[in-house]
Amino acid sequence: MCGYNGIIGDRCPKCGREEGDVPFERIRRITGYLVGTLDRFNDAKRAEEADRVKHSLVR
Repeated sequence: MCGYNGIIGDRCPKCGREEGDVPFERIRRITGYLVGTLDRFNDAKRAEEADRVKHSLVR
């Protein structure tokens, strides 16, 4: 784990590690909070996340 902090697709741009080697911990900002999973969100916050437009990385 190289400590890279930024946008990562399936491969780390710093060390080359791939998602299949060890899963990446993905942090997202949802409703003003930095979260890794939606486990602690109520139904309304989960619905808000589901309604958002998803963007993809252009390579």
